[in-house]
Amino acid sequence: MKQIILKNNQLRFSAFEDGSGPLVLCLHGFPDNYHSYDQQIPTLVDAGYRVVVPMMRGYEAQSQPTDGDYHLNHMVEDVLTWVDQLGEEKAHLVGHDWGAVIGYLTANTVPDRLLSLTTFAIPPLQGLSVAIRKNPRQILLSWYTMFFQLRGLSDWWVERSDWKFIEKLWHDWSPTWDIPERTLESIKQTFRQPGVKEAALTYYRHSFDSRSAQAKNIKNTMALKTLTPTLAIGGWDDGCMSAKLYDSAARPDDFPGGLSVERIRGAGHFLHQEAPEKANKLLLAWLKKYDL
Repeated sequence: MKQIILKNNQLRFSAFEDGSGPLVLCLHGFPDNYHSYDQQIPTLVDAGYRVVVPMMRGYEAQSQPTDGDYHLNHMVEDVLTWVDQLGEEKAHLVGHDWGAVIGYLTANTVPDRLLSLTTFAIPPLQGLSVAIRKNPRQILLSWYTMFFQLRGLSDWWVERSDWKFIEKLWHDWSPTWDIPERTLESIKQTFRQPGVKEAALTYYRHSFDSRSAQAKNIKNTMALKTLTPTLAIGGWDDGCMSAKLYDSAARPDDFPGGLSVERIRGAGHFLHQEAPEKANKLLLAWLKKYDL
């Protein structure tokens, strides 16, 4: 892999790039970094794809906007700018966690720029609120999103004792996975960088915004029908987003471009890292189906 710099106006984003062929752009989530897809890159490259995995907005000092605005519409703008910069008309988009949410929004915003969408660990957005009402346990699983609204306290708690909170989330969200120490250390190293913790928590704080024009635009975009062929993959052992949510959230009528749902047994929230062979098999089959 080689490291490149992607841009959007004054912001700079470090990214890994490898391979040649149709572009596959991979978006990481929280709390994570661009090593999230290390086990997908070789498989995709060997299959004839050009893979680019950027650090998401705010996850390094050079990509932190001076106004501290982390509304998700800006991340959609980032994605579109990157595809243009990479010289491609269309791309396959892959997202995990927040990267999956951004993927859904991108697909609903510019379906003509995507060949396909694959999401890990986040059910379709259009029916998600209904699915949560049918699965109230999800409110308990999402306790951390409310905790992050406690500014100051949550900022301190996340960082205390060498980021033990980050470790807890990974272990709670993927309870059956023996997580490699090098993976956790890589995440901690990312969060030790200036401004990263504040940026990552602001994703969640802005998600509770219901009044701004940006928030209303995002809500409207989430509700649109998805014209991009979409593969949604979950883990049956996910301790962050219950796998049962897919039963109600995945509504075929919301996906005129096609929707396929898969759930991997023995894997949790970080399923693409826990069960890479199973995840890669599903991912490759989907990409090949919708290549140019």
